[in-house]
Amino acid sequence: MKTTLKVLKYELEDVRRSRGVLAYSLVLLAVSEGLLRFGGSGPKAMLSLLSVVLLLVPLVSLVFGTMYLYNARDFTELLLAQPVRRGALFRGLYLGLSLPLAAGLVIGVGAPFLWHMSVDESSAGAFLALLGTGVLLTFAFTAVASLTAVTIDDRARGLGAAILAWLLAAVVYDGLILLVVTLFADYPLERPLLGLTLLNPVDLGRVLLLLRFDTAALMGYTGVVFERFFGTIWGTIVAVGALLLWTAVPFVLSLWRFRTKDF
Repeated sequence: MKTTLKVLKYELEDVRRSRGVLAYSLVLLAVSEGLLRFGGSGPKAMLSLLSVVLLLVPLVSLVFGTMYLYNARDFTELLLAQPVRRGALFRGLYLGLSLPLAAGLVIGVGAPFLWHMSVDESSAGAFLALLGTGVLLTFAFTAVASLTAVTIDDRARGLGAAILAWLLAAVVYDGLILLVVTLFADYPLERPLLGLTLLNPVDLGRVLLLLRFDTAALMGYTGVVFERFFGTIWGTIVAVGALLLWTAVPFVLSLWRFRTKDF
């Protein structure tokens, strides 16, 4: 635990000096401020911000996380030469990367809404869901970035794999689901659609947020299916559990790879 805390403390300071997280927070801050000033009331701004969070958070977590871990390779090898446990070192590296990104998201998105007092009792749940989903996606895709960095030694290939993972999750996957729905329109697809949604954290976050904003009708037939399942307390628990699994599984795999890797 002491090793993890020491590495975490160093990582937090190093990430802060890199200015990448600061730039990320400022972009989110500018977008949120602009939507609040020119996009209408708080709920309308949150709904517009939904797409920004679902696209930008995974991209930044993957690209920034992957590149940071590659750049920290010399530091990692130096620490591995010391009598430290690899598991504690890796946990410190992961938390030192994911926590600042999550904090940057919360500050960048949350601060403008607090300044303008745009969150009332009716929209507080949707606002917290937006921040909570963004934080969970940050931890999930930072874990995927860690897995990429410890599995692929070549920096260019690793960055390409990270960008490909984002394209698959944020763009291509929706097209594949649409193709499945079109090809098998004559068959009952309720359960397969739910299963396919759980397999993609971005889609899962999108469905959860759209339901919180009471816009399930915009999704047509699938919106009714999602509302029947994810609109219940058990559906919400399953969805949050799936997002946590998207963090735990890549983290455990990358931890195992880090422990067995010959640096």
